Amino acid sequence: MKIPEVLETEEVFTGKITSIRRDKLSRGDGQTFIRETAVTDDSVGIVAMDDKRRILLIRQYRHPVGRPLWEIPAGRMDVDGESPEETALRELREETDTSAATVRLLTVFLNSAGWTTEKTYIYLAEGLNSMPEYERKNEEADIEKKWISLEEAFEQVKAGRIGDAKTVIGILLAKERKTEQ
Repeated sequence: MKIPEVLETEEVFTGKITSIRRDKLSRGDGQTFIRETAVTDDSVGIVAMDDKRRILLIRQYRHPVGRPLWEIPAGRMDVDGESPEETALRELREETDTSAATVRLLTVFLNSAGWTTEKTYIYLAEGLNSMPEYERKNEEADIEKKWISLEEAFEQVKAGRIGDAKTVIGILLAKERKTEQ
């Protein structure tokens, strides 16, 4: 397979969490083509599971789809020098007022390799404990939390009632991991 050469790169938009890069590419045959890429921080998702095989879901408003969604806690890796594991623990605390004794990596996936640089690290968090309530802002101020059995979450994924990609991937892999144990 021939990997295209980047001839020119231009940042055409810079936003708060995303920038858009336009690249001019060539396969070396004299023809050129343009590809636009959303450049953003990587992210984490956390399947927080208690000793009763229940997972903690949050419901928050997601502006791109115009409605609230039930999903696993998650967040951007936007703190300099913070590892994915540290981000997972921080986001779990910030979004759910919960700490975890352990986090284990389930997978890393490319969110949409055709248009964005973002990849997501999915963790299984166990040994959970409640923490003092965190002060949340913006759409996170209205986060709802609920515990749901892993089996029920799996059924909701199959029925299409849970459709957020990181949540689907996290639930499926947590179910597989727990079935093996």
